[in-house]
Amino acid sequence: MSTPALQVRAISPAPDAETALRVEGLEKRYGDRVIVGGLSFQIARGECYGLLGPNGAGKTTTLRAVLGLTPIDGGVIRLLGYDMPGQARRARARVGVVPQIDSLDPDFTVEENLLVFGRYFGLRDAEIRRRIPGLLDFASLVSKRKARINELSGGMKRRLTLARALVNDPELIVMDEPTTGLDPQARHLIWERLKALLAQGKTILLTTHFMDEAERLCDRLGVIDHGRMIAEGAPQELIARHLEPEVVEVYGEDALGWLERHRAGLPGRVEVSGATIYCYTSDPAPVLDSLRQGGRLRYLHRPANLEDLFLRIAGRDLREGA
Repeated sequence: MSTPALQVRAISPAPDAETALRVEGLEKRYGDRVIVGGLSFQIARGECYGLLGPNGAGKTTTLRAVLGLTPIDGGVIRLLGYDMPGQARRARARVGVVPQIDSLDPDFTVEENLLVFGRYFGLRDAEIRRRIPGLLDFASLVSKRKARINELSGGMKRRLTLARALVNDPELIVMDEPTTGLDPQARHLIWERLKALLAQGKTILLTTHFMDEAERLCDRLGVIDHGRMIAEGAPQELIARHLEPEVVEVYGEDALGWLERHRAGLPGRVEVSGATIYCYTSDPAPVLDSLRQGGRLRYLHRPANLEDLFLRIAGRDLREGA
């Protein structure tokens, strides 16, 4: 299926011409509680940058600070050449936002939601109406143009929220968990659309709890915890830097007994989570040989991935609020 193309206007040169976002030493506290503690990162124009971290790590607070929606206690934020929060209004005119929870107006149709939202940016109705067909095509919602919000599925609402974020033809799109709650088909369609935006030169900053989403979309990742950067780099680079290359997952009735009998001969690192054993290794042969000796064990041999990285850095324990 071909991906509809949106017309993209030329971006005029501005300060920090190669950098869409620069964050230096960002600090945010609520009383004695440090939410973000000295966070620094930057995003090049045309790049997709992902912020990963467990619940409560400071991701959403960082996004709100970047947009000038949350006052900060220290640091520097420069968004599309504008100092934040002092020049937030001018910067946000060139930014699209996809919030974690859809905030579509149920009293309006799909088309009316786009029209009203475009007015917030000072766009004339004629200009917005000219853009609407391309936005609906991009979101695969042409047939739902006159539908009201309560007639849409969850995936349709999410695609409309993405289309709405593009009504002002933004240079940078900020997305907070853009595919949470979607079925696999809807998620893959959103991914296609985001890849098309990147191909057109847009810049994307996103948070996500889906590691396959981050691995597919992001040029670089920043992993934060307790408001601090703990790892940063390209997905495959981070995996190679922090993990053994191969993983054998072992599960079944006697998994823990198998581990007790064979642990001394297993190469690499072993982690236990519930009734599942994770063997991280550069040499999986001894692990696989012991598993082939029979018994009622099941196992999966695979390359290390971003979820393994996340669990190693952030831990396997469930955080409060997760």
